[in-house]
Amino acid sequence: MSAPGSGNSGPLSGLVVADFSRVLAGPYCTMLLADLGAEVIKVESPAGDDTRHWVPPRRGDMGTYFLAVNRNKRSIALDLADPADAEVAHALSARGDVFIHNFKPGGLARFGLDYSSVAARNPGVIYCSISGFGSAEGASLPGYDLLVQGMSGLMSLTGSPDGSPYRSGISVFDVMTGLHSALGILAALHHRDATGEGQHIETNLLSTALSTMVNQVSAYIAGDVVPHRMGNAHLSLFPYEPLPTGDGDLIVVAGNDGQFRRLCAALEVPGLADDVRFATVEGRNDNREQLRPLLLERLATRSAQEWFDVLSAAGIPCGPINDVRGGVELAERLGLEPVVPAGDVPTVRNPVRMSATPARYELPPPALDAHGDEIRAWLGLSGDDAATTDDAGTNDSAKGPTA
Repeated sequence: MSAPGSGNSGPLSGLVVADFSRVLAGPYCTMLLADLGAEVIKVESPAGDDTRHWVPPRRGDMGTYFLAVNRNKRSIALDLADPADAEVAHALSARGDVFIHNFKPGGLARFGLDYSSVAARNPGVIYCSISGFGSAEGASLPGYDLLVQGMSGLMSLTGSPDGSPYRSGISVFDVMTGLHSALGILAALHHRDATGEGQHIETNLLSTALSTMVNQVSAYIAGDVVPHRMGNAHLSLFPYEPLPTGDGDLIVVAGNDGQFRRLCAALEVPGLADDVRFATVEGRNDNREQLRPLLLERLATRSAQEWFDVLSAAGIPCGPINDVRGGVELAERLGLEPVVPAGDVPTVRNPVRMSATPARYELPPPALDAHGDEIRAWLGLSGDDAATTDDAGTNDSAKGPTA
C-alpha cells in the first residue's frame, strides 16, 4: 500500500518523517515540515506526549499546548521496551526519509534507534538529534527551555535594571531550535538529492540560544562588553522602547538618524534633530537621559492613540502594547488571516506564504494512537504481527530533554 497521506499537497509531498520527538522543539519542527506536505508519523509512548496533559488551558479533553504544534500528523503509540513495538519502530526508521528525536543523547541506543543503528537499516536517512546542551560534556544535563534561558544569559538581560531576572513569555529557545532543526533537515535533504548521502544533524538549545541572542552575545565576544538588564530599553538605540504619553504607553522607534529627524518634526520639536548631542545614533545613546525628558514632555500632550495616528502618518515606527487577543485581532485587521482550521481545531497560520505550493492544514492534531493500525498496515506489520499499545510501560527512562 502507499504511505499514509501519500496524496498530500505541498513542496515536501512524498517525504516521510519518523517523529520520535515530544513537547516543543521537535514537534514544532515537524509541524512546519508537515505544513509543507511531509507525511509526519508522530511516535508517542502509551501515555502520550506530555503536552497532551499540560492544562489549563484546554480545548475539549486536550491541552491547547499540544494543539499548537501537532497538526497535520498521524499518531502511533509505541512502548519501545516492548519487543513487538520496537519492531514497529525499527520498521518505521527503515522507511522514513527523516528521523527526528529529542531523547537525551545516547538514550535511544538501547532500543536500536541511535544514528548508527538507523543508518545501517536506512543509509540515506536524515537523522536529527535535538538536545539541551549537546552530546559532549553536556549530554547528561536535562535541557528544559527555562534552564537554557537562565544558563545562556538571556534572563540576565530580561527585566527591570533594579529587579530580578525574568524568563521570556514563551519557550523561545525551544521554538528557535525547532526552526534551526527544520533548516538543517532541509539542507541535508538537498545534499542527499545531490549525492545520495544521508547524515546526522545535531541541534541543541544552548547553541541556539547563543546564536539567536545575536547582538547581545556579539557585544561580549567581539566588544568585551557584558550586556545587562535595561528593562525595555535597547543597548544600542534610543528611542527604541515604550514611552509614556498623556494616556498610556506607546512603543516608539528611531532606528536611524532619518527616522529621528522625522520623529522630532512630528513631535513639533525639530531643533532636537540638529542638537549635537542627539544628531547621531551614538550621540542619542550617550545622552539618552538628557533626551528622554524632552521627548516625554511632548508625548504627554496627547494620548497614545493620537500619537500613534500622528507618528504612523509620518512614517515613524510605533505601536501599542497589545495582549495576545489584541495581537491576533491586529493581524486579522491587516488581512494576515492568522487563524486557520485544521479539521475542527483553530490553529495559527504557518508564517511562510508560498505562491505555488502553499502550506496545508488538512489534519487536526491527532488523538493518541489514532493512526496506529493504518501505520502498521503500511509497514506490513498488521494482523497477528501487530503490536499492542495497551501495555502500561512508558519510555520515561529516556525522556526527551526539551520543554
